[in-house]
Amino acid sequence: MNWFWFAIIALLCWSGSDFFSKIGCVDGRDKYSHLKMVIAVGAVMGLHAAYEVFIGGTEISWQVIFTYLPVSLLYILSMAMGYVGLRYIELSISSPICNSSGALVAVATIITSGISGMNGWQIAAIVLVCGGVIGLGVAEMTEDEELRCARQEKGKWQYAKNWKALLLPAAYCVLDAAGTFADSLVLETLNEDSANVAYELTFLAAGVFCLIFLLVKRQRFTLKAELPKYTGAIFETAGQFAYIYALADTEHVAMSAPIISAYCAASVLWSRLFLKERLSWKHYLAIFVAVVGIVIMGVFDA
Repeated sequence: MNWFWFAIIALLCWSGSDFFSKIGCVDGRDKYSHLKMVIAVGAVMGLHAAYEVFIGGTEISWQVIFTYLPVSLLYILSMAMGYVGLRYIELSISSPICNSSGALVAVATIITSGISGMNGWQIAAIVLVCGGVIGLGVAEMTEDEELRCARQEKGKWQYAKNWKALLLPAAYCVLDAAGTFADSLVLETLNEDSANVAYELTFLAAGVFCLIFLLVKRQRFTLKAELPKYTGAIFETAGQFAYIYALADTEHVAMSAPIISAYCAASVLWSRLFLKERLSWKHYLAIFVAVVGIVIMGVFDA
């Protein structure tokens, strides 16, 4: 299998993870659905970590786990915030905002290192992503309430206009960007495979803590409610696996990276087809601008 198919698999898996995580976390009656999602992802990542250590031969130690711990916690907290946010807003809006963290990393790089290392395309990409996300927020908060109700009529779920709906995916974006920025510094001293296993084991520990908390709270777990969560967790881990192999073909990274970066566009498509989400033309214009910027960043990140 060549780089192209691995890139397509990563795109489909990560957009599939978005889709199933949305189904698993959308029930407003379950105030702990985001913690149950953390348990699911932790369980799947724990299994993958075991495979990497006992079969793949990846070396891991407490020193590596503690060194990488701040980065792991930023990533885990960002994902938990994203899962909470899925309860309050359309996936079509949440996914592009969450996937814009690369633009924040670029902004942080400009602040700390200056703009000299970037070309015009990269700067344009940052402007497009930031402009698209801001445009999404403006479109969401200024939309007429009657028009909102009309477009949500055929959807599976309805959402009220509130700042929490935008702040939670924005919090994901900020925390994920902080994790990525910290990642680039910590990985100067750690092996990438060992760091990834450390992250997965930390996620497993977070899942265990969440499980203990929910058992103390006497929360119920049902197959129907938990199946989408574990499906999303499997897609998330499979996407990471395909992503690594797609980028391993260094001769074609410039083509595989933008394909993978566009997975939020696929998330918007699945939301439209299967969740019956309908947005205004202003929303879709802002999403298009952000996705174009994300793809351009994917090209130059390669």
